[in-house]
Amino acid sequence: MQTKLILILLSCMILGACSTRDFQDSLNGSTSQRLMTHSIDDLVSGLSDPYLDQLKNKKVFLNSYFLSDSTLKNYADQRLSIELAGRFGAEVVKAQADSESVMTVFYTSLGTDIDSFGISIPLGYVPGVDNSTKLNIITLEKFHGISELYYYIGKTGHEHRSKVIQAKVKTDALGLPFITIPLSNIDRHDTFMTQFTE
Repeated sequence: MQTKLILILLSCMILGACSTRDFQDSLNGSTSQRLMTHSIDDLVSGLSDPYLDQLKNKKVFLNSYFLSDSTLKNYADQRLSIELAGRFGAEVVKAQADSESVMTVFYTSLGTDIDSFGISIPLGYVPGVDNSTKLNIITLEKFHGISELYYYIGKTGHEHRSKVIQAKVKTDALGLPFITIPLSNIDRHDTFMTQFTE
């Protein structure tokens, strides 16, 4: 009887360890970083609005807002500045007094989102196992990097407000009891290795 109990507890611990997922809220993992940077890149490079032509060859002050002054916001600001300079010939200046035009940007989302659909068995009730631990029977794991913004361009009192623009980059996986099978890939075709092999 005692041997059966030890075998059952050992099996639960092994199964619990095999089903653990390590998706992080912070940008410590490469997948999170790539999802966000690709999402920001898609968002900024996809900006298409005739009002952006007002910035052509002008000194522009970029005034941006987000819930917190984070590294993601700073990264998005830099990426937007490079796009304005490259596509419109705008010179982004550090002070509004030195500018000929102002672009006020409101980031409404700069983050990752995790969804899981399917059948799983919670194992949080097992002593010594984290409450969020589960054994996947069959699940669809969705991990998204989402960037979203809207902006104002124009003279004070007569600004043009853009529509809300969103870019989403995702990677999905099929979760099974002892293995996770990737269903999509976030690799881009313009990576260092493909440039030299093509």
